[in-house]
Amino acid sequence: MGVADMQSNGNGNEGFSFRRCVFRRKQVDSHRVSSHSGGQTQQLAKILSVVDIIAIGVGATIGAGVYILVGTVAREQTGPALTVSFFIAGIAAALSAFCYAELVCRCPSAGSAYHYTYICIGEGAAWLVGWALILEYTIGGSAIARGLTPNLALFFGGQDNLPSYLARHSIPWLGIVVDPCAAVLILVVTLLLCIGIKESSFAQTVVTTVNVFGMLFIIIVGGYLAFKTEWIGYELPSGYFPFGVNGMLAGSAVVFFSFIGFDVVASTAEEVKNPQRDLPLGIGVALSVCCILYMLVSVVIVGLVPYYALDPDTPISSAFASHGMQWAVYIITTGAVTALCASLMGSLLPQPRMFMAMARDGLLPPFFSDISERTQVPVKSTVIIGILAAALAFFMDVSQLAGMVSVGTLLAFTSVAVSVLILRYVPPNEVPLHPSLQQLIDSPSLQFNSDSQEIAYQNPKGSLSNYDLSQHLLDNIGTSIGCTLLPKHMAQGEQNEQKRRKIAAWNIALVCVGVFVLASAASVENIPSILRFPLCTVGGAILLCSLIVLACLAQDNERHSFGHSGGFVCPFVPFLPVACILVNTYLLVNLGAGTWFRVSIWLLIGALVYLFYGRTHSSLKNAVYVPTAHADEIYRTSSDLLA
Repeated sequence: MGVADMQSNGNGNEGFSFRRCVFRRKQVDSHRVSSHSGGQTQQLAKILSVVDIIAIGVGATIGAGVYILVGTVAREQTGPALTVSFFIAGIAAALSAFCYAELVCRCPSAGSAYHYTYICIGEGAAWLVGWALILEYTIGGSAIARGLTPNLALFFGGQDNLPSYLARHSIPWLGIVVDPCAAVLILVVTLLLCIGIKESSFAQTVVTTVNVFGMLFIIIVGGYLAFKTEWIGYELPSGYFPFGVNGMLAGSAVVFFSFIGFDVVASTAEEVKNPQRDLPLGIGVALSVCCILYMLVSVVIVGLVPYYALDPDTPISSAFASHGMQWAVYIITTGAVTALCASLMGSLLPQPRMFMAMARDGLLPPFFSDISERTQVPVKSTVIIGILAAALAFFMDVSQLAGMVSVGTLLAFTSVAVSVLILRYVPPNEVPLHPSLQQLIDSPSLQFNSDSQEIAYQNPKGSLSNYDLSQHLLDNIGTSIGCTLLPKHMAQGEQNEQKRRKIAAWNIALVCVGVFVLASAASVENIPSILRFPLCTVGGAILLCSLIVLACLAQDNERHSFGHSGGFVCPFVPFLPVACILVNTYLLVNLGAGTWFRVSIWLLIGALVYLFYGRTHSSLKNAVYVPTAHADEIYRTSSDLLA
């Protein structure tokens, strides 16, 4: 069967064609396809060092939430055990960090989780993750900017003393409160991001340094005061766990979201000088610094004041004020403001690169993939996103939508963990060829001998004579890209490999099913007790059995040559990625029905955009897949013909 026959069959069956679109996967260096087809792919500037990456990671992670969160969580859920909750949450975040670290080394390109999902799982899942992250970054940036206004007002003596052009104003006939200060802050950050990645990373380093010094002030001075008062916050009759272990674990689920942000580092992969070395180091150091600072701050604050006496709105400032240090509020407020500024930059930085990656793949208009020749950043995307976020911050109080921002990150964390499992057990073994390159391959002058792994396209009509394209359609996650034609006399070793891949693919799918059933049964409140236990048992059994099979199954040898070589390798596979999937799915299920209803509307809009635009404009629309082993020979031969 020839290439033309395969395409006509796919187009003749609409259901099959749509399924083919959803599961089609791109290659690691997808720019290579564009270059071979004669296109010019603009590249971002590779100028970021490991110091820049750490500053971006720490700045995007440590928001002002920690200045408030410690009081709320300690009072209501953990008590003095807040430090343990931060530690457990840090371990849970590290599971995702390990998965990111491996993929960012193998696939160092813009797009972060969207890019990895497109390579390992398929176009449909990648679009879903990318669309959810767009929502997260937009609402997150607007919410952070709105939160900056009251904190900045403290330096002016209150919001009533802010200049009129920055103060919030109510519009009665519209029932909204506009926030000019928030919009101006977003536009300033947008301008900074347009100047260049080096300049914006320098600004990020400055504000992050100020924020870290503010937290060090809390730790050092607060620790000194606690020693003087003999840590009265821990001398309680209720002990270290007043709310029990369950309260401590519930607190971990809440403070886990304080660690969201390190994944922003992955979006800058294309701009890092040495991604294989610097990106894993940057992710690891950033997450470690944040976890240590969080734990030390919590140790000091719950030691200064008994947890039940903490002010839920200003816990740190009130704790220092109770010891006669009212002036410390200015230092703490400075730390909170710089933390918010760093988080704002961390929210606006990755989104233009996400748009750029999706536009490169044809899923969004090519306008978004334009890169400025002078600054080597996606200026057009940055400006549009900045204006949109500024408008949202100006007109809307997005705090009630804040729960939606967690969906994008948790979906990204989950897809990255699944991608690691796929990469290890069933890595993609086919390469998409651009339609123009396909025409060169189908020409009579290009020949392939299947015995010597040279191409033999003898038929001028484009059908294959000596090479069977069926081998690129191995039955794994992402099947149904084309018609699978098994050779009559397949070698025993190839048959065993096919069987291993099938078993691995099915068990990866069963892991996801078991995790979903278990997390849903354990978390959803409306499930009757008589059903909860059987569902938990079934979900746990599916998860455990499939995990055991994966642990006993040999990993694919091709994983060593997949993507870029060198760099970090995720340890304890499959246990670590499966634990990551379980933690993030549990948190996703617990976001609440209201949040999921609003997110579902956004995802439905995204599905329509993909159905009517992305699916038909994808760069893989007419791509033909060939085995990875033959891709290099095909590229070399086509280059010789073009020369």
